[in-house]
Amino acid sequence: MLYEFLYPYHVDFSFLNIFRYITFRTIYGGLTAFLICFIFGPFVIRKLTKMQIGQIIQTDGPKSHLGKQGTPTMGGILILFSIFMTTLIWGNLGNHYVNIILLTLLLFGFIGFFDDYIMQVKKRNMGFTAKGKFLLQVLFGLFISWLIYKCPDFDSSLTIPFFKDISPDLGLWYIPFACFVIVGTSNAVNLTDGLDGLAIGPYIVASVTYMFFAYVAGHMQIAEYLHVRHILSAGEISVICGILAGAGLGFLWFNAHPAQIFMGDSGSLPLGAILGTVAVITKQELLLIVVGGLFVMEALSVILQVSYFKLTKGKRIFRMAPLHHHFELKGWHESKVIIRFWIISITLALISLSTLKIR
Repeated sequence: MLYEFLYPYHVDFSFLNIFRYITFRTIYGGLTAFLICFIFGPFVIRKLTKMQIGQIIQTDGPKSHLGKQGTPTMGGILILFSIFMTTLIWGNLGNHYVNIILLTLLLFGFIGFFDDYIMQVKKRNMGFTAKGKFLLQVLFGLFISWLIYKCPDFDSSLTIPFFKDISPDLGLWYIPFACFVIVGTSNAVNLTDGLDGLAIGPYIVASVTYMFFAYVAGHMQIAEYLHVRHILSAGEISVICGILAGAGLGFLWFNAHPAQIFMGDSGSLPLGAILGTVAVITKQELLLIVVGGLFVMEALSVILQVSYFKLTKGKRIFRMAPLHHHFELKGWHESKVIIRFWIISITLALISLSTLKIR
C-alpha cells in the first residue's frame, strides 16, 4: 500500500525512491509485523482468556503438560492479522506471487480457524474430521499450485539441490507435486507445534533462509552468478519472508516458555502452507526438506510410529510421537528440547544456504 501510494511520487520527491528497494521494505516489513504482534498480543491474550478459549491437554500425553491446561489458544489469528496487515502496508500488491501468498493465508487460515472454533468455542471434541480437513487442504493446495503454475514467469522444472545442470520438467505433474509440498509442510508445522515456542522458532529460521533464496532468485545478476534460476517477480517474496519472520518474533515474545498463548491450528496450518508456497515459488521445493528438516523429522516420527504400531499390533518405535514428546518422556526438560531443536533448525538452514555456492 505504501509502495503503491508513495513510490509514484519519487519523481517529485527523490527520497521516496527508497520504497523501490526490496531490502528496505523487507527490514521495515519485518519490524512492522513484530510491532503489530507485540502491541496487540496482550489484548488478544485477554480476549481469548475472557472467552475461555484455552488449550485442551490430552491426559495420555506427558504429565508436565497438564499445567498448560487452559492457556489461551487460537493465537494464530494474531500472527495472520500481523502478516496480512503488514503485507498490505509494505508489499507490492501488483505482484501476482504476493497475492497468491495472501490467498494461501486466507484459505488455510480458514481451515485452521474453523477447526479451532468448533473445538474451542463450540466445545466439541473435534473440529473437522481428519479426512475432511485433509481433503480441504488438498483442494486448496491444488488450487494454489495451479495459480502458481499459470504465472507468466514460472516454469514447471524442478530444481535439484547441489546440481545446477539437472532440472527435470514435470509439466502438468508439477501441480500435484506442488500441492504435496504445500499440504505436507502445512501438516508438518502443525505436528511440530507441541511445546512452547518449538514450532515458531524454526519457522522464523526457515523464513529468513527463504528470504535469501527469494532475493537471489529475483536478482538477475546474482542469480546468474550463483547459477540459480532467475524468477522475475520472486524478489518481492523476500519482503513477505521478512514479514513472516517479524510476525514470528512478535508471537514468540508471548509464546516463549512458559507460554502465555498458543497458536493452534489457526496459526500452524496456514503458516506451514505459506512456507510451502514460498518454497515452490522460489524453485527451492526439494531444499525445503533440509531448510524445514525439523518439521520433516517431526512428521516422519508420527508416520513411522503409526505405521509400526499397526504392523506390529501395538509395538512402538518412540515412547511417544511427535518426536519432541519422545525426548520429554526420556527425561529432557521442555526448555532443553526446544533449544536443541532450534539449534538443529539453524544448522540445517546454514547447510541449505551453502547450496547457493555448492553446485
